[in-house]
Amino acid sequence: MSEFKPLAGIRVLDFTHVIAGPLATFYLSQLGAEVVKVENRGGGDVMRRGKGLAAFVALNAGKRSLSLDLNDPADREQALALAHEADVLVDSLRPGVLDRHGFGDAALRAANPGLVYCSISGWGREGAWQDRPAYDHVIQAATGMMLMGGHEGEPPIKTGFPVIDAGTGIIAALAVIAALRERDASGQGRFLDVSMTGAALQLMYPFACHALTEGATPPRVGNQGYSGSPAADLFETRDGWVALGANTPRQLIALLNVLERSDIARNGNYFEQPLDADAPAEFLRSHNPSALRADLAAAIADWQAAELEEACSAAGVPCAKVRTIAEFAAQARSTGALDPVTLSDLGCTVESPGLGFRTRATRPDGERAE
Repeated sequence: MSEFKPLAGIRVLDFTHVIAGPLATFYLSQLGAEVVKVENRGGGDVMRRGKGLAAFVALNAGKRSLSLDLNDPADREQALALAHEADVLVDSLRPGVLDRHGFGDAALRAANPGLVYCSISGWGREGAWQDRPAYDHVIQAATGMMLMGGHEGEPPIKTGFPVIDAGTGIIAALAVIAALRERDASGQGRFLDVSMTGAALQLMYPFACHALTEGATPPRVGNQGYSGSPAADLFETRDGWVALGANTPRQLIALLNVLERSDIARNGNYFEQPLDADAPAEFLRSHNPSALRADLAAAIADWQAAELEEACSAAGVPCAKVRTIAEFAAQARSTGALDPVTLSDLGCTVESPGLGFRTRATRPDGERAE
């Protein structure tokens, strides 16, 4: 990404800490913006200590850090001068903290009309809950995310990584870039209200739409894929687990050929009519899905996970061996699917997956990318 700097010349004043806000400004920094991170002189961002220096560097490399105390008049004037020259201000402190020190949106944009002011909070800056504190797992609980995984009747399940923090940071970066593009045409900045609850609903988008439209919650389906197909699930092999995505009749027929169980496609106990690979694509349904899944599980049990993954891939059936994140990172690096970015700051070096996309002037086949 070193040559791709579309935000070069953009100045960002960063009042963020922990994960969501710093990830947003990390994106902006990696895309070329000049980011000045303001930290409280009383200790700074907790990520410097809470998870080790590497975690802090992974979120803040490439930024310039400034240690200030906004209760000190000289420090406050220094921060105000930066805000009056900034293109973007990103705030993930408790709602109202910056306002009390004279860094609210209205006050700053009166002096700097082109300022894009991005507020990141747990619950948003409107509504009865706006002043409540929040962390990722608390928002997972409040928004229904903890009741998306597992099966009906089981306890809530937390996603095993701070998914809402990451989603909030990415959405905030997207919102800032969109507001900057608008400013190119209008000359006017904009206030952006980015919440963790809003990010949670985006991450659960199809289910959020269903809840808003129907007023109902979809059932918990464990490890089954979104399609609802009994062949879109986790299955145990001789040496591990695989995730299969045989979502359509054509995909299931291909899977059954791999398993040498093509008879299942014609089994009247599972399907009213034999499966047809040439029929229009639709999500697979069975009138006895639990028995069909059990039959598939029995046929898969003697396979090795990597062998089934390879055989299904060759047959056009989505299938992946269940790996640890370290195993996948090593595999992706070795095949060239991942080109890690080295981040160095504060004497610490971190290998990062970058921003999640690559860019080039030409496609891999040599044609110009439009």
